[in-house]
Amino acid sequence: MGSSVLYMSMSVDGFITGPNVRPDNGLGDQGQHLHDWVFGDGEGGDFDAAIAQLKGVNRQIWDETMATGAVLAGRHTFEPAGGWNGDHHDGVEIFIVSRHEAPDWVRKWKNVHYVADLGVAMREAKAAAGTRNVMMHGGRTLVPMAIQAGLLDELMLHQVPFLLGEGTRLFDTLGFGLRNLERLRVLEGEGVTHLHYRVRK
Repeated sequence: MGSSVLYMSMSVDGFITGPNVRPDNGLGDQGQHLHDWVFGDGEGGDFDAAIAQLKGVNRQIWDETMATGAVLAGRHTFEPAGGWNGDHHDGVEIFIVSRHEAPDWVRKWKNVHYVADLGVAMREAKAAAGTRNVMMHGGRTLVPMAIQAGLLDELMLHQVPFLLGEGTRLFDTLGFGLRNLERLRVLEGEGVTHLHYRVRK
């Protein structure tokens, strides 16, 4: 069985979105720059062309990320992103942790599952992923819950070299005390530092 890994781009001051997140502004004001290491600094643009130009370390990290076998996320990550149009990558199963029912616009996607319990969602995601890793996306609520419950195995943080100043921080209020991380690797990519940790349990 693979590991559960949080993949997240963040600013040096710890923000994973800018302010004013809404369905038509999923990463908040200026938040798109968190992903310039993948897509460049152009807005709109051609997704396939952007990915094709990736090279070196950033290409390695992108390929590792896209090799994951399932996705687990929170509703407040999934819905402002338009549900990734029902396919985050390669048609893998997507598990959304939410006490709310899936909205009507989501129900057409058979590979998207709303699950009320984080433990159940992670168990189902790992089963769906098989030997591959589960990609986790989430913000300041889901991630601390997963760490505290012992459900998050690793952190892959893509730290971009700027300060956002406001928005949503990844680690705002953890709700628990000291938790040690084991550094697995640090890779320098173009415009980003990739920090890979194992969560010690």
